[in-house]
Amino acid sequence: MKQVFRVDGMRCAACQAHVQAAAAALDGVKKAEVNLPAKELTVEYDDTVLQAERIILEVSRLGFKASPVEDEQETDPAEEAKKESASLLRNILVSLIFLIPLTVIAMTWHGTKSAVIQLLLLIPILVINRAYFTFGFSRLFRGTPNMDSLIAVGSGAGMIYSIGVLLLMLRGAERTDLYFEAAGMIPVLITIGKYLECISKGKTGTAIAKLMALTPKTAQVERNGKEEEIGIAAIRPGDIVILRAGSAAAVDGTVTDGTGTVNQAAVTGESVPVEKAVGDTVISGSICTGGYLKFRAEKVGRETTLAQVIALVKEAAGSKAPIARLADKVSAVFVPVVIGIAVITFAAWMILDGSAEKAIGAAIAVLVISCPCALGLATPVAIMVGTGRAAELGVLFKNARSLENLHKVDVAVFDKTGTLTTGKPGVTDLIPAPEYSADELLALAAGLERFSQHPYARTICELAETKKTALPEMTAFQALSGQGVLAQKENGIRVGAGNETLLKTQDIAEDETLLRAARELAAQGKTPLFFTEGKRIAGIIALADTIREGSTEAVEDLKKMSVQTVMLTGDNKITAGALAAQLHIADIAADVLPAEKESVIRDLQNRGKLVAMVGDGINDAPALARADVGIAIGAGTEIALDAADVVLSQNDPRGVVRAIRLSRAVIGNIRMNLFWAFFYNALGIPLAAGLFYPLLGWQLPPMFGAMAMSLSSFCVVTNALRLRFFR
Repeated sequence: MKQVFRVDGMRCAACQAHVQAAAAALDGVKKAEVNLPAKELTVEYDDTVLQAERIILEVSRLGFKASPVEDEQETDPAEEAKKESASLLRNILVSLIFLIPLTVIAMTWHGTKSAVIQLLLLIPILVINRAYFTFGFSRLFRGTPNMDSLIAVGSGAGMIYSIGVLLLMLRGAERTDLYFEAAGMIPVLITIGKYLECISKGKTGTAIAKLMALTPKTAQVERNGKEEEIGIAAIRPGDIVILRAGSAAAVDGTVTDGTGTVNQAAVTGESVPVEKAVGDTVISGSICTGGYLKFRAEKVGRETTLAQVIALVKEAAGSKAPIARLADKVSAVFVPVVIGIAVITFAAWMILDGSAEKAIGAAIAVLVISCPCALGLATPVAIMVGTGRAAELGVLFKNARSLENLHKVDVAVFDKTGTLTTGKPGVTDLIPAPEYSADELLALAAGLERFSQHPYARTICELAETKKTALPEMTAFQALSGQGVLAQKENGIRVGAGNETLLKTQDIAEDETLLRAARELAAQGKTPLFFTEGKRIAGIIALADTIREGSTEAVEDLKKMSVQTVMLTGDNKITAGALAAQLHIADIAADVLPAEKESVIRDLQNRGKLVAMVGDGINDAPALARADVGIAIGAGTEIALDAADVVLSQNDPRGVVRAIRLSRAVIGNIRMNLFWAFFYNALGIPLAAGLFYPLLGWQLPPMFGAMAMSLSSFCVVTNALRLRFFR
């Protein structure tokens, strides 16, 4: 089973690594992942071997507080970040009341009295920011040091050294090497950095917060002929829900009465409100912009579309991309290594220079500048922002792995029917004989076909209805197997509809122009139907599966992105070739049986290609699962959606382009974050240790080290926030 736990007390990447490692090491655990920004631990485990209580106990043993996230709980990351930032701001303001005079006195007044006053001003600062010391030393003594441990040791070392100097001064020694202001400034600067970081992180959950805000607390339902307002948790399948202008749908269902327009943009990404009438589907989270609707509740609670979208976005944001493994490995050992470097730095300065002041200053600077926060935030924050922005654009990533894999796909394989095409026939050509007009031909055709249930017949009748064409009365309908249909008009004239065989069996006069046009239409992959009146051809209506809006643009955009496009279809090569020519697709796999689709994907992979499969049907599920990234288009069956890694909430192939571009933007952002995080530490640690001091006289004071560390985390989060503006 899979379970999510809330973990309080995680404050940096090292905490994340320790919690994840401890959970993963338990017997029965298949997979454990920690989402540091969301403070959540997701564990997949065998519940016959392991219980949730054991996981909680193991996390608690490390000094963290863990609790299971119940199904009905919905945490708003933006709201939590707002509360945390308010608490941090309060600590900063109170700390500054003592820090400002402490700094002024340290810079302008020397002597024993000055040192005593500095110590008295330092104590309330340390009390206010005591969390660094309680958490830091607790982790250190448990053998799981974290960022707080570095700060606690650095600030604590400065304070203890300064108290020692103060005691010597009280005995009459002349000393000026005090670190009271540094000991106080380090935690305050770190808190300022965490405050800025917290504000930025609060913005990363904007998409989830917006989605959650769409869920109303109550709904109007009709029970026993009366309208009443109830909480959404009380809605049951079968209830009749009332939706008025300005209100949001709490559940999914089917319209039973009324008409109206609804805005589905937040869930499907559609920018234009959609007309709804009896028989149409209402999606949870959609807002009624006009009219009045009654709909029967069908999916409630966790089954609603909105709830599933929120769950997908949260799961994807909390999952790990393969690119995060390097940062995880480094973060897990980073803190102990840094403490070791600080000890070596102290020893080296004492041996080479003999100055305790310089040795302690360098060691403290190494400790505070080396915190791996930026490293730990580089990947999860970018993924959280990226998946949230994707959801706003109608692209749902089920996990971070698919988000990463999609950026490097070589081939996009599209199923034809229902993906590149609408899956429904449409009238493509209407060619009347010289004696007829197009309207007369359509009226004759619709009159003949109105009682037929064949998809082509329904399509012709729908076109006539759209054009408000008056239909002639007909009787004596007769179906001829393999040929078509016959009927009789009011004036007794025989009329017919069918293929070329019908023309021969009914002795219809040949029209070479129309016959040639029919053969050209067939060569284009269309189905030509002949319509006759008496002994002559009245005209031809051609039908074909129509190209879905956006298909052509999607194929062209993929070419520009150097992604090869392949069309997969069970149609014959002529029909497939005709459609591929219209879409400018060079690679076709035609005459493919449903069971053979998966093997086409496998063959491409065996040639070293990274393949994305785009489909919508049950027979696409094996291919979607086989592909490196499976993409299900919004109208797809539930089986196809389950098998896919990425779900496009709109029936628009251009969503594939959006998904790939967004994937590339997210991975580019992560790489940039990781580079600067590594570069920052690679440059900062030697600078703080004084490696450049003998040659250039460069060395980083502890206070500037604390400021630089805080700003590095803030910059990483801010850089990730650029993804919110992805277009």
